[in-house]
Amino acid sequence: MKTTITSFVMCLFLCASFTLSAQINTPRGSQMASVMQRIGTTDITITYSRPSVKEREVWGKLVPYGMNNLGFGTSKAAPWRAGANENTTITFTHDAKVEGKAIAAGTYGLHINVKDADNATIILSTDKDAWGSYFYDPANDALRADVKLKDIAHMELLTYDFEDVKANSATAVLKWEKKAIPFNIEVDVTDIVLADIRGQFKGQKGFTRQNWEQAANFAMNNGGDLDEALGWINNALEGQFFSQKTVNGLAIKAQILQKKGDSEGFGTTMDEALTLATPAQVNRMGYAMINAKDYNRAIKYFNTNLAKDPKNANWHSSLADGYKAKGDKKMATKHYKKALSLNPNDRVKASVEKGLKELTSK
Repeated sequence: MKTTITSFVMCLFLCASFTLSAQINTPRGSQMASVMQRIGTTDITITYSRPSVKEREVWGKLVPYGMNNLGFGTSKAAPWRAGANENTTITFTHDAKVEGKAIAAGTYGLHINVKDADNATIILSTDKDAWGSYFYDPANDALRADVKLKDIAHMELLTYDFEDVKANSATAVLKWEKKAIPFNIEVDVTDIVLADIRGQFKGQKGFTRQNWEQAANFAMNNGGDLDEALGWINNALEGQFFSQKTVNGLAIKAQILQKKGDSEGFGTTMDEALTLATPAQVNRMGYAMINAKDYNRAIKYFNTNLAKDPKNANWHSSLADGYKAKGDKKMATKHYKKALSLNPNDRVKASVEKGLKELTSK
């Protein structure tokens, strides 16, 4: 008899276990979704479930205003879960700012206290694994930020999106029914990228010349420390087993020196690059000299190409541009006309005609 009872109990246990572990996968009423935006090298991901309006009154009714006792869980004053089902979450792969307030890298529960038809508070909680807002505890708040609601065209499914995406920021927007709740996210892209570069240079990526060139170029063009950038490009150019002098590397060094106010170093470094450059590179360097208002060097570089290929219409056109920038109308006209006589392609011809027209108007 004992064996029979034991077998019966074991059967019940196994059947229950089988039922729990063998549930079939069926669609939810509010489907799961995820949206990601990269800012610089930082990924911001919002994961949520998408309820439909279904002709219901949403704001102030389905989503009650203020903090509320939801009748379940431990929270007696809970915000809206900002979606459906599980916690809506937001993940930052690096430190960021939400509405100007700092938030550390990580994943957070995203809640919203919708105060009224116009005002709301974004709440990021370290408790990211709860179901909805039923167990919300303000002690776990990592950030609160006040925002304004905006009127929009009808949006049936609750939707998160990223708008106004810029180099260092984007606006995350919740849209549902006829309201939108936007909140700005900022990332210090330069600091994050440079810190990442410093870390990577301690490993295998520090043994490649091109990486040092790329790092120096990024720092130079994105507000990095110019002395650090100069050290990086010098590593690429000389003194290391992977170092090699290249036109690109020397051009980067020249630009860093120019930004540091060393005009002499800028010019001599570009002169060194000239000895390694292809004709196309020489031509681009000539225009770089025009932009730097070093017209004599520009003319020198353009003449380097012309001396090797005197029947090249493009080289005559470029030299004419150099003279025009310097204010030597006579020499500019001479080389523009010479370029036209050499049957230039349509692009060069259009450039020459534009240059001649500008000389005439002056």
